[in-house]
Amino acid sequence: MSEVGQVPVLVKRELSGFILNRLQGALLNEALRLFRDGYVSVEDLDKIVKHGQGLRWSFMDPFETIDLNTPAGVADYGRRYGPLYADVDAQRDGVSPWEKETLAALEVERRSALPLEGLAERQAWRDRQLMALGAYRKSLDERDS
Repeated sequence: MSEVGQVPVLVKRELSGFILNRLQGALLNEALRLFRDGYVSVEDLDKIVKHGQGLRWSFMDPFETIDLNTPAGVADYGRRYGPLYADVDAQRDGVSPWEKETLAALEVERRSALPLEGLAERQAWRDRQLMALGAYRKSLDERDS
């Protein structure tokens, strides 16, 4: 895997779904709830992830991000923000955000931004961007080693 630019990880126990998909699912579940409940548009939610978390997470992992976000590191972050995140988690209604109505509204917003006829072209663009980003990250890794 390393030879083709992928980063292998050790999964310590068997579980349903890939770990990456489970993490993506947690973000998507919350994103769909925020959209469904009228807090934010699809366009603005995408901006938040792309220019906020996504930007950071393209070169740092989530735990390093929180470790660097407070003066005294990850334990300090936990003390400051752990209660907030626990409260947010408790506020979730437990209703699946993957309802037909929510997905239909999401489809309308996405097709407005990207008509179905342009989907394949945009997928090819994404693949080229990922390859370029992978090459760039590899060059940084080689420079730093």
